[in-house]
Amino acid sequence: MACKFCGPKLSLCGLVLSVWGIIQLTLMGVFYYIRAVALLEDLPLESESDEPHTLDRFITTVEAGYTQNAYNCWIAALLYVITLVVSGHQFWMNNRSSVSM
Repeated sequence: MACKFCGPKLSLCGLVLSVWGIIQLTLMGVFYYIRAVALLEDLPLESESDEPHTLDRFITTVEAGYTQNAYNCWIAALLYVITLVVSGHQFWMNNRSSVSM
């Protein structure tokens, strides 16, 4: 018994989007990991605190933000790998059933 829950067009769309998501998020993770200056605006920097603002504290916060965003991108890329596997399985199931008929 085949476990198909999406058609051939939807599974192909899932394949294409998954490949694109994996490439994009992996590259963004690499750029965050190497601390690309262009991505500085996307860091979650805390502006509300009672401590005085110092350069050392700012550098520590920025480095932690870069690292966290890199990990977030890589985790999202791994989720796209799961989507790729599921979409690939569905695409294979749909093509297998259409060939055997």
